[in-house]
Amino acid sequence: MPKFEELFQEIGFSLSDEKLLTEAFTHRSAVNEKSNAEAHNERLEFLGDAVLELVATEFLYKKFPEAPEGELTNLRSALVKGEHLAEVARKLNLGNLLILSHGERKSGGAEKDYLLANVVEALIGAIYLEKGIKETTIFIKTFILCDLETIIAEGSHIDAKSEFQELTQGVMGITPHYEVLSESGLDHEKIFVLAAFLEDKKVGEGRGGSKKEAQVSAAADALSHKKDWLPL
Repeated sequence: MPKFEELFQEIGFSLSDEKLLTEAFTHRSAVNEKSNAEAHNERLEFLGDAVLELVATEFLYKKFPEAPEGELTNLRSALVKGEHLAEVARKLNLGNLLILSHGERKSGGAEKDYLLANVVEALIGAIYLEKGIKETTIFIKTFILCDLETIIAEGSHIDAKSEFQELTQGVMGITPHYEVLSESGLDHEKIFVLAAFLEDKKVGEGRGGSKKEAQVSAAADALSHKKDWLPL
C-alpha cells in the first residue's frame, strides 16, 4: 500500500477515501497480476480528463477574453497534453506511488510518460469525487495551469503540425503526409511511431499515444532541423 502522507503535504490537503485514492494509483497490470488490487484507475482517468479540460477551458476563456477559439484550443492542448502532465507527475513524485505489476515496474513503468500522465488525470478524478469542483480547481490551477506563462514563452502551444504544413505548402508547394512505422502496446496503451514525409523524403519522426499525437511529434521533429530539407 502506497504511503500518501508526502503527497498530502505537497498538495496541501488530504483525501480520506483510501480505497478511491488507491484506485487512482493502480495500473491495470496490477489487477491483471491478481494482486490485492481491486480496481484499476482507467475510470478515474476518464473522469479526471473531463474535469481537467473543463477547468482549463474556463480558465483560458476568462484569462484571454479577446483570444480566438483556435488560440485558446492550442493553449489548452499544451496544458493538458500527456508530456506536460508527466512533468507535473514527476514534480509531485507520483511515480513512486504507482501500483504496478512486477513486470511493468521492471520495464520502467513508473517513469513512462503516458502512465504518469494517466495517474495525474486519475488523481484529479479522485479529488473531484471527494472534494468537489472547488478544491479540484485549486489543485489544477496550482500544479498544472501554473505553467501557462512558460508554455507561452517557449511557444510549446503552437500547433507544430499546422506550422509544418503551412511552411511546406507556402515555400515548396508540397503537402506533407505521414506514415505509421510501428505500433506497440495493449489496446488502451498503444504507442505509435510515425514518420513525416515530403513526397518520398522522410523529414521527421515522432511517437505518441495516438496517431494524431505522433503526427504532431513528427512535425515538430521535422521543424527542429528544417535546414536539412527546406530550400534556401
